[in-house]
Amino acid sequence: VQLVESGGGLVQAGGSLRLSCAASGGIFSINTMGWYRQGPGMQRELVARIISGGDTAYADSVKGRFSISRDNAKNTVYLQMNTLKTEDTAVYYCHANLYVEGAYEGAYWGQGTQVTVSS
Repeated sequence: VQLVESGGGLVQAGGSLRLSCAASGGIFSINTMGWYRQGPGMQRELVARIISGGDTAYADSVKGRFSISRDNAKNTVYLQMNTLKTEDTAVYYCHANLYVEGAYEGAYWGQGTQVTVSS
């Protein structure tokens, strides 16, 4: 199973980016999908997560600016990032908890995509 991310890049402060992450490579179901980020010299932190039923949770630092959504049919999660700030600069990682035939298979991570916000 692979998680493939796309959508990172360089943007000016105040701008927007949309990240996508698609899971593929097996027969599975996904409960929780989410995005984490790791800035320079920082620990990896949760940005946002969404469960299969649609409930969401956000880090306080991104509430009101970021929006997470998912397409269960495509096993894809999105992160719409608006009003970006320089402190949002980080490598963003997709995360998913996978189940195979109802049994927990494990936590999977994407390779990471760089988001750089310039002032």
